[in-house]
Amino acid sequence: MTSAIPGNIPEDRLLALYRGMLLIRRTEERLSADFKAGRLPGPVHLCIGQEAVPVGVCAHLGETDWIASTHRGHGHFLAKGGDPASFMAEVYGRESGICGGKGGSMHVADFSRGILGANGIVGGGIGLSTGAALAAQLDGAGGVAVAFFGDGAANQGVLAEALNIAALWKLPLILVCENNGFSEFSLAEDVTAGDLTERAAAYGVPAAAADGNDVLDVLRAAGKAVERARAGEGPSFIEARTYRFHGHVESEASFLTTPYRSEAEIQERRRLDPVATFAARLLEGIASGEQLTAMDTEIQETIERAAEAAEAAPWPTPETAHRDMFA
Repeated sequence: MTSAIPGNIPEDRLLALYRGMLLIRRTEERLSADFKAGRLPGPVHLCIGQEAVPVGVCAHLGETDWIASTHRGHGHFLAKGGDPASFMAEVYGRESGICGGKGGSMHVADFSRGILGANGIVGGGIGLSTGAALAAQLDGAGGVAVAFFGDGAANQGVLAEALNIAALWKLPLILVCENNGFSEFSLAEDVTAGDLTERAAAYGVPAAAADGNDVLDVLRAAGKAVERARAGEGPSFIEARTYRFHGHVESEASFLTTPYRSEAEIQERRRLDPVATFAARLLEGIASGEQLTAMDTEIQETIERAAEAAEAAPWPTPETAHRDMFA
């Protein structure tokens, strides 16, 4: 990872990138603590360590662009402009949640902001984004669609189908593989063959590998892909190589009898923490320590208010069970 920040990126944009990553980090740290304290009604899959990917990609998107996400989708929701308060209420399962408390952690969505939703089905968002890309193409307004998925989902057949149809029809689709090295509890190298970017090349789709721990490298790769898509030049594939510091799911310690990675490995990878390393780069002439501390304080106060409001909000009533479920 390079330490120098390119001079052509405005300071306010750099600070916005950092704020976006910090918002995801602090939100998920709160959810981790709340889960362990028994305050959440269900499991959570955290993306702590992977924040640079959603922030770097979504920095190029507007509300009329679409994204579809994964079971590890909190970061995508927040990076795309999702409201932290309604998000927190949803994870708490409350009526004031963005999906009325019916979606929970793995199914947060907000169509008004172009968020088609997180998805408990592995690779489930790939087809949704491909359809959204077709809709954007037919609309003719320059919109694009992004599918976020993990390295495990890259082995689902829907990826091949999406690459094929997107290449044939030149859909404005960006396929973003967040390769964190693990398919749940299995090493990616044990279950995934070959170079993922070469799969896209087989369909004639431009592919790039990005340093998923460096928000500026993700920003660069995503910028090229979005520019191509808006120009009508078709789909792109980005493999963002990153790492999750927490487990596959926060409850895994209760049922895993054998660790699938060592604590020493996790600590070694923390040296590449995307939030901490970017903060260090910003302190080299872009921002002061006081600025970053003030930003952190403001974010933590926002999350605290959101969590308190979520805990105090009512549960959905039985009468609402079928509301918003059918069109």
